[in-house]
Amino acid sequence: MTTVTLSTKYQVVIPKEVRQRLHVQPGKKYQVIAYGDCIEFVPVRGLKSMRGFLKGLDTDIEREEDRV
Repeated sequence: MTTVTLSTKYQVVIPKEVRQRLHVQPGKKYQVIAYGDCIEFVPVRGLKSMRGFLKGLDTDIEREEDRV
């Protein structure tokens, strides 16, 4: 586990090992989500990169009669 320090401008440097493992690149956009005392960075993906990500999902589910 690596410790980082928040600067006076509220900036944090992401450690090199983490950047390499997660393929973080300059200019990449992230959503910032606060969960209690934690901060989570979620990459923003374009619609083209989302194509086919649900491939193989089982869509055969029981539905209520009025939803068929």
